[in-house]
This record gives sequence, C-alpha cells and structure tokens, in this order.
Amino acid sequence: MGCAAWRVGGGMAMVKLAVWVGVVVVVGGFVGVAGFEFEEAEELLFNATQLGVNAYAGSKAGAGHPVMVGLTLIHGAAAKQAVCLDGSLPGYHFSPGFGSGSRSWLIQLEGGGWCNTIRNCVYRKKTRRGSSAYMERAIPFTGILSNNPQQNPDFFNWNRVKLRYCDGASFTGDSYDAVHQIHFRGQRIWWAAMEELMSKGMKYATQTLLSGCSAGGLASIVHCDEFKNAFSRKTKVKCLSDAGLFLDAVDVAGGHSLRNLFNGVVTLQGAQKNLPHTCTNHLDPTSCFFPQNLIGNVKTPMFLVNAAYDSWQIQASLAPNSADPHGYWTGCKMNHAQCSASQILFLQRFRNQMLNAVRGFSMSGKNGLFINSCFAHCQTERQDTWFANNSPLIGNKGIAIAVGDWYFDRAGVKAIDCAYPCDKTCHNLVFR
Repeated sequence: MGCAAWRVGGGMAMVKLAVWVGVVVVVGGFVGVAGFEFEEAEELLFNATQLGVNAYAGSKAGAGHPVMVGLTLIHGAAAKQAVCLDGSLPGYHFSPGFGSGSRSWLIQLEGGGWCNTIRNCVYRKKTRRGSSAYMERAIPFTGILSNNPQQNPDFFNWNRVKLRYCDGASFTGDSYDAVHQIHFRGQRIWWAAMEELMSKGMKYATQTLLSGCSAGGLASIVHCDEFKNAFSRKTKVKCLSDAGLFLDAVDVAGGHSLRNLFNGVVTLQGAQKNLPHTCTNHLDPTSCFFPQNLIGNVKTPMFLVNAAYDSWQIQASLAPNSADPHGYWTGCKMNHAQCSASQILFLQRFRNQMLNAVRGFSMSGKNGLFINSCFAHCQTERQDTWFANNSPLIGNKGIAIAVGDWYFDRAGVKAIDCAYPCDKTCHNLVFR
C-alpha cells in the first residue's frame, strides 16, 4: 500500500491517498466554502491523480522515480495580455525529446475546473489555478508524459509539454474585470504558449498530439482544429481528450447544475467569440462549451478516454450538494459500493447518455474511443491507469496501447466497456 499527503486549495485542507489493488482511496473532504463545490471536487480529484503515480506495488511501471520537470514562464506573454487571472505570467513544463522522437511533440493541457463568478475567480487568483506565483516549481512527468519506455512505450522520447492552467475557462476566455482586477485571458495564453513552443522547435514537428485532462480535456476538443491549422499539411496532428466529455445532464434534483456553471464561465469570461463557429452558428454559447455539441464537427482525428461513471461529474454535476441538500447521495458519490439500486440505475442512465453522445463521433474511421465502466477521472496522467501490469483493460487492451494503436494507425480503436459492475480491472476512486 502506498500513502502520501498533498495540500489542497492553498493550504486549506489536507488530502491523503492510499492505494490498494483495484481502488484508490482518497482520505479528505471538500473545503466546504459555499459556492465552491465544483472547484473543490476538481481539486480533490486532481490530487488523487497526482498521488496515484507509481503507487501500485509490483507493477512494471513502479520501478524508479518519475523525472521532475521545471516550470518555465512565458516572458513574452505580458505584452500580449496573455496572463493568468491575477496578471502573472503563464507557464509550462518542457521535457525535450530525444532519438527518434526529437521531432515529435506531445502537448498536455492541464485541467482544474473553472471559475464562473467574480467571487470564486477572486479566490482562484490565490491558488495555482489562477497564478503562476503559486504553481509548483517542478512537477513529476508520469503516464503519457513519462520519459521511461517501460512506463510510456509510444511517447516516451517525444518532446513532452505540460501547459499550466491558470485562466479558469479551459483556455477560451478573453476579457478583463477592472473593478476586481481579474484577467480572463485563456485564449491569449493558448496562443502565446503555441508561439513559444513553435519557437522552441515545434514548428519543425513531423508528428504532434494535443492532449488534456478534465478541463484540459475540454480545451483539447475546443482547440483541436486550431492546433491542426498551426502546422503544415506534412505534419501528422491528432488530439486526445481524457475525462473531458462533460455532459449537459440533469442532476438528481432535476436541474442542470453543470449548465448553470458553464453559463457563468462563458458569460463572465467572454468565451463566446472563441468557441468553434461550427457550433455557435446554430447553438447558444453555453451549449457550445459542452463537448457533446463539439466533437461531431472536429475535423482533426480525435481520441476520447473517459470513465462512463466519471467521478467528477458524479460529485459536482449529477449530485452536487446544491442539488442534494439532505445528503442522500453523499455515500454513493464518495464510494460506488454504497450506491442504492435506484442510484445505480440513475448512473446507468448517465452512462447511456454518454454513449449516445459519442455515437456519431465513433462512426468516423479517423476517431477513437476508450470508455471504461469505472468510477475514475483522468486516466492518462496516472501511471497506474496509463500503463502498468494491472492497468484497466477493455478486452485485453489497456489505455496506453489503445491510444498508441490509434495514433500510429496500427489498429482502429472503438472500445466501449460493458456496464458496471462487469469490469474487474478498474482503479476506482473512493473518497473518505
């Protein structure tokens, strides 16, 4: 069993994580500040993914320590007003490629929820989600970012970049609140980062992959075609979204908690003009922040990795405290084993909605899918779920091999798991 501790929300809470075979147990709870439950759920899950690294005893990915990669600030960003919420410079972590991967580039967009009101954007300014002043000076590169061929067989020697997330709108906003001095400049950060990486050699890339987790997974969908258009036709470009398939689902009270959140994000941060016009020319901007309304129009080949029972969506979209004031769902959303039969039925309907959302997308030969029936969130960044000897499988194929087969055209991948509880290979998140 592995165990570790991590600070949450600028020191407001302590989260611990312990790992047993088949389950990741996160000890700790939400900070409990009214109006912040969406961000708290994301923070708790972020720490679960970070602390799950190499925790599975005996896995072939468990040997050695991951490389720590330093933070680089984009010094030319301020002149372009491409700054974090607090006005600080945005940043990224870069591990250079080598050997046969020296002209291949993998860009990973960090996740971390959103801020949809002045109040929680002001709060976010004092965290790593809104200011580079609070970002870790170095982070471990694991999973799809690992430089170890035993941990990351297809992408280990690529140029690997993690773009930090400090705008709160999936790199789409472009406005400024002078009264509270909040910079909503996600779209500018995106372009400033792309220009910086191009200057570092990415413009000579022969093959690239834009990926992202959670809010970064949504961003990888939104920006996929923009990314493709930045390269010549000779460059192979594909996109990967991990845990980014957020659904416009009805919550347990019959409301639309996530739609309300997304509407605040889009409106407050001025994201409307930066969302794909293939969507906004016939749907309202908030609808065009939902990936289910975007994926059908993305021209660039894309792969979706998603848990059918996504832990963040269960906690913050389907059964947030605001929709469950009496706490009937508290046990279920913290541990799937505590769900009643009626709650499982509700979650099965959510899974069906997810499968319906990807039906048209999956019909394209250029696209790929890996939707497993796990209670998880962000599976490409964690070593134990990306590539280890007991990683989650659909059939006999794990996530890393599925993504690699699709990217390198070794095989078509349209993997959809049978419904819970059939999958015994899941690394489910359980919160205490």
